[in-house]
Amino acid sequence: MNLSAVIIGYVWPEPNSSAAGQNMLSIIKSMCSAGHKVTFLTAATDSEHKTDLESLGVDSREIALNCSSFDSLIEDLAPDIVVFDRYMTEEQFSWRVKACCPNALRVLNTEDLHSLRQARHNAVKMHGDAKLADLNTELAQREIAAILRSDITLVISKHEMQLLAEHYQVPRSQLFYYPLPTDKSVPKSPPFTERAHFVHIGNFRHAPNWDAVLQLKQFIWPAIRQALPDAQLHIYGAYPPKKATQLHNEKQGFIVKGWARSVDDVMQNARVLLAPLRFGAGVKGKFLDAMRFATPSITTWIGAEGIADDYSWPGAVCGADIDQAKTIDEFAKHAVALYSNEENWTAASQKAVECVAQFSQQKDALPLEPYLTNVIESIAHHRQGLFLQSLLWHQTLTASKYMSQWIEAKNKKP
Repeated sequence: MNLSAVIIGYVWPEPNSSAAGQNMLSIIKSMCSAGHKVTFLTAATDSEHKTDLESLGVDSREIALNCSSFDSLIEDLAPDIVVFDRYMTEEQFSWRVKACCPNALRVLNTEDLHSLRQARHNAVKMHGDAKLADLNTELAQREIAAILRSDITLVISKHEMQLLAEHYQVPRSQLFYYPLPTDKSVPKSPPFTERAHFVHIGNFRHAPNWDAVLQLKQFIWPAIRQALPDAQLHIYGAYPPKKATQLHNEKQGFIVKGWARSVDDVMQNARVLLAPLRFGAGVKGKFLDAMRFATPSITTWIGAEGIADDYSWPGAVCGADIDQAKTIDEFAKHAVALYSNEENWTAASQKAVECVAQFSQQKDALPLEPYLTNVIESIAHHRQGLFLQSLLWHQTLTASKYMSQWIEAKNKKP
């Protein structure tokens, strides 16, 4: 069943910059593999790091916010499936899609729960502990409303699947577990003796990653260097700002590398990945990348969430209160033990192989296609069981709709 699919991206897909980019590319490839005609739309500015959509047979077009030209475009495309990349895109465009293409399946791709990430960030700033996050914020209301308005929501974390179903009472028929794309471990990854340096990697525009770099610089790396004075920590990530490059200090062994042309090269040559994440949500692709190359990692419960438990983790899972002496010592102890002891490192490396193998099996369990096609074939029946969806469409988005129309009218005035 060849269908027409439109994906409305919040940004251009950049699989080499973030896990979100990898996730979006996976969705695009899944639809292309099913034989669907895929069109990618975005209001984002162009990106030098975006993936080559044309090579995948995907037509891409730029669109304008708050402009009825979108209505004409979506009517001409007449999609069977429309994917909204993140709740903000759903708020901006879903009412237009519903009006112009009422029978199109509306799919929300969460990437991660933005409201959960923000709530944890606020909890860290206020209390120093992400576990004290307020889950019932105004942002949570907006995001859950977008989920309930959509026919299907793609969720990359089992933890967030459970949170949506149990805390927010989202019907499970509206949720689809779609984990990050993960290849199985690469055979014959370099052994302990052929690897060097600690590594951290993450898009600098993503607040949890930048915060982790600061925790490394201020607390964790000085403690590790006391025990390993010749060790180096290489910091990689897309879009490094000046404040990040200014942290570079060769005497301290704190080396800010910036953009990584090949994440594979970084991971297979590093000895240990360090990622002291104090807040965040979703599944962090850096750990899956490390596991593919049997590279041990040390992180917090935030980093491990949605991938594996503490016992199965290939390295160590530490506390998230990074500024506490006990946690700093814990990080440093595990880092030194993994970096300098081949037996410890090899055991953790084997765990990485096992962990990524288990995770990759989840991706194969229920493919996105033909799932979406099956829902489309019974779309009326699917929507009949979603009372809250019809209620929300009746009561909400009015403000967004009329604000958008007001902005458009204002922009037309000479």
